Amino acid sequence: MDATIFLILGCALGAFVLSLLIGRGLIPALHALKAGQSIREVGPKWHSVKAGTPTMGGIMFITAAAVCTIAGCWRMMRTEGEYTHLYVLAIALAYGLIGFADDFVKVKFKRNLGLTALQKLVLQLAIAVGYLMILWRSGDLSCDLYIPFVGVELTIPTVWYMIFAAFVIVGCVNAVNLTDGVDGLAAGVTVPVMVFFAVSAWCVYGRPALSVFSASLTGALAGFLCYNFHPAKVFMGDTGSLFLGGAVCGMAFALDMPLVLVLVGIVYICETLSVIMQVLYFKLTHGKRIFKMTPIHHHFEMSGWKEEKIVCVFAGLTALFCVLAYLGIMDRL
Repeated sequence: MDATIFLILGCALGAFVLSLLIGRGLIPALHALKAGQSIREVGPKWHSVKAGTPTMGGIMFITAAAVCTIAGCWRMMRTEGEYTHLYVLAIALAYGLIGFADDFVKVKFKRNLGLTALQKLVLQLAIAVGYLMILWRSGDLSCDLYIPFVGVELTIPTVWYMIFAAFVIVGCVNAVNLTDGVDGLAAGVTVPVMVFFAVSAWCVYGRPALSVFSASLTGALAGFLCYNFHPAKVFMGDTGSLFLGGAVCGMAFALDMPLVLVLVGIVYICETLSVIMQVLYFKLTHGKRIFKMTPIHHHFEMSGWKEEKIVCVFAGLTALFCVLAYLGIMDRL
């Protein structure tokens, strides 16, 4: 067996252990700092019992994933000049910093809404454009749109591709953020997505460094879930959910296959579409609703589903679509 596989698996295991260890110290520290989550009044009433649960717990899997990625890829950086994994880590960290600023405002001023929508949009677009330019200049981004299953690549003018890609990234990041509304949901759904990217990067594209990043984040999320699964001892906050959004779309563009997000991100897309549909229908019908509450995971909560069931079903659906996505890119083997 190739030694690189042991490296990838070792980084995943190392990130899992490191995330667990960081959590043991971070959660008491967040309690001491009174970094408790405010619960939205418009959310399910039974969520009120979660008020005060420390947020910004995403720090634990961000730190674990970053440390194991850099350590695992150190030799590849020195001998092969491979840095694409750092670009992906950088975009994820940049979005994580926006989330941290948002969380800090919420905790510091004890309000549920942090940065304004315009502030976040401007920052997110700037990061997306910067990331795309770095990938393009490094040769990792072709600006050809690869279509899974049919193996066709559509050549798109660079400017139009960049505009399309920037809005896809911003949309993806915010879709992942919307998914973070039930204990363990965002992390549980993102684990199979990262497994998909780890396997694809290694087996299909021959990009071990990108595989190390994805595997490290998978292990780190597994460690975080030990604290975040219902009943959650800590929330990831926007710090964690925006980092995950950056990691997901960062990997898709680093591997030059953004359309695969339609499959692996099926849950993220459904969460976002449920909100859009609800708002439009509410306005068109002057007060009527399609769902009991959105994003759609709250609809299932209101329908009597337990949080554990929602996480298992949504994560299972994501895993199924990740397998389908892998079958769709096998022509690149």
